[in-house]
Amino acid sequence: MPTYDYLCTRCGTRFEAGHPVQAPTPACPACAGEVRQLITAAPAVHGYMARGRELAARSLEPETPRHAARHGHDCPCCREAGD
Repeated sequence: MPTYDYLCTRCGTRFEAGHPVQAPTPACPACAGEVRQLITAAPAVHGYMARGRELAARSLEPETPRHAARHGHDCPCCREAGD
């Protein structure tokens, strides 16, 4: 069930309420006044984002050193261009 942030237009109370998407807007718990839904930013998921950046950075690394370690430094496919 989603949680929404509200601000009372009468007394200024700020509160959270969890309810289904189609449920009616709740009244202020402090004064029963009309409320306005506040729009908040989506939470950041730092762990997944950091992992994605790490994988992207690795994909930009040259393959030659790892490939050469498997094939040997004399392998024609492992030589750098211009050798």
